[in-house]
Amino acid sequence: MEATVVETGTEGKTWGGGNRPLKASYGKMMMWFFIVSDALTFSGFLAAYGFSRFKFIDSWPIADEVFTHFPFLHGVEAPMYYVAFMTFILIFSSVTMVLAVDAGHKMQKSKVTFYMFLTIIGGLIFVGSQAWEWNTFIKGEYGAVETNGGKILQFLNTEGERVALADFATHIPTARQVHNESEGVWYNAEPTQTSFTFEEVKAGFLANDNLLVRTQYLNEHGEPTVLSRGESVDKIMNDGKLVVEGANLRHNEYGPPLFADFFFFITGFHGFHVFSGIVINIIIFFNVVIGTYERRGSYEMVEKVGLYWHFVDLVWVFVFTFFYLV
Repeated sequence: MEATVVETGTEGKTWGGGNRPLKASYGKMMMWFFIVSDALTFSGFLAAYGFSRFKFIDSWPIADEVFTHFPFLHGVEAPMYYVAFMTFILIFSSVTMVLAVDAGHKMQKSKVTFYMFLTIIGGLIFVGSQAWEWNTFIKGEYGAVETNGGKILQFLNTEGERVALADFATHIPTARQVHNESEGVWYNAEPTQTSFTFEEVKAGFLANDNLLVRTQYLNEHGEPTVLSRGESVDKIMNDGKLVVEGANLRHNEYGPPLFADFFFFITGFHGFHVFSGIVINIIIFFNVVIGTYERRGSYEMVEKVGLYWHFVDLVWVFVFTFFYLV
């Protein structure tokens, strides 16, 4: 018995094959597939960050106390201001990309060129700002002491203000031999040396009665716990281990090393996407300049790279919200 196929409805409601599914070109469809898969990847990263943060919620660093720097304003407390500036720049670049795509639909080559150029500049400012932020985060500002259990002890004065190690550490002259590779087969490269040894920090702390220790654990008010002078001395003497300056994948003066791991991984992965988008935008920009798409009669390539750029901007909104604000 043969089956009878009855066609109903008007033509064009469903995709009947060919190279334009749902009236979208193959290139657009593949870009959407990539965006969806990449969105799932970022979602996994942010979910892992959220799980880790709430698991260690009693000791997780407060973003307002970590990201307080602004270029050329040394010593000025500007919590989250520069991160907000970076966010504004990236969103603004998304606006210029929209204008470039719209100009492409109208076959206005000069406007496409201008708005693509602004988009590239916005991306470069963002990547440069992120590099500056990484450098500041890695170098640190105040320094801290790590305990035997891997916890962080920060230093305050009696007025509750942070105090840098350089402000109180006592210099202790020591004769130290630096090992080099020629000394034998058991040579291992020495780790990066901190500005002060733990003994110098401990001596300076004991000599200044107005210094207190702040732990990374939060109190009932959601603020790091500050110890009394007696408790601070006991903590440094019996539990102090080494000096930490800045952050890396093993030590972090701001709190748990896991915080730094997520910072480097999530912002670095996003920064790689932005950098890739800049490279692609530059290639498309020069194709626009030499009239490639004008001769084709279509600026669809600008639209496709625009989809990627909007996705990168949207991801940063989520990163900014969940990593910096919440």
